[in-house]
Amino acid sequence: MRQEWEDFRIAGAFLTVLPVARELSMEPPRLGRSMAFFPAVGLVLGLALVVLNWVLTPLIPRAVLDCLLILILIALTGALHLDGIADLIDGLAGGKDKASVLRIMKDSRVGAMGVVGLVMVLLLKYLSLYNTPLDMKSGALIFAPAAGRWVQVVLASFCRYVRSEGGTGSAFVEHVGEREALIATGTLLLAAIVLFGMKGFFLIFLLGLAVMALIRYFEIRLGGVTGDVLGASTELIEVFTLLLVLAIY
Repeated sequence: MRQEWEDFRIAGAFLTVLPVARELSMEPPRLGRSMAFFPAVGLVLGLALVVLNWVLTPLIPRAVLDCLLILILIALTGALHLDGIADLIDGLAGGKDKASVLRIMKDSRVGAMGVVGLVMVLLLKYLSLYNTPLDMKSGALIFAPAAGRWVQVVLASFCRYVRSEGGTGSAFVEHVGEREALIATGTLLLAAIVLFGMKGFFLIFLLGLAVMALIRYFEIRLGGVTGDVLGASTELIEVFTLLLVLAIY
């Protein structure tokens, strides 16, 4: 249990700005093992948002509060995945082949398409949350961050890392396996059943189809994944999850 607790803390340290694993070593095999707990970290983030929502609801209009909750999630995660979505959109929009896409994604500058894509993702996330029925809001707040971090585990497990020079993402992709994917998926499935009952199975099924589509697309377009791709996928699946909750309920 001690090893699992330390892996969870490492996952929390990587996915958030919280200093929860300063004394722990973070060699690549340990980083890959920590991915098993990525959805669990997402659940903790979601629970924090639910508590804040409960505390602030009597004080702030919902339109403002929902925007604030999204900003708080961004702050807690250090905008880690928003950088990925902007870079990915820039690369896919401007690159004609795999090499040019990867080169554009590595550029620290953000182009017009990246900015537009980033704004639209945030707008979709906000509008989806704002229009979520009140009786489903807590479930959506908890489940979306978990689903967004689960997709990273699945992509890392089934795709190869494409940058020959390596990168932050390679430490995870090259050391994650079936154990991590099974634990992460089991965590998300349990959360879906607890939060949404039998409809949770349907949510997981649709999320699975979406992730399979992402795997297929990135394999064809890029030949695999990078750290930016993993981060961007988190944002995409968070939005997709909120839209699914709206559609089902």
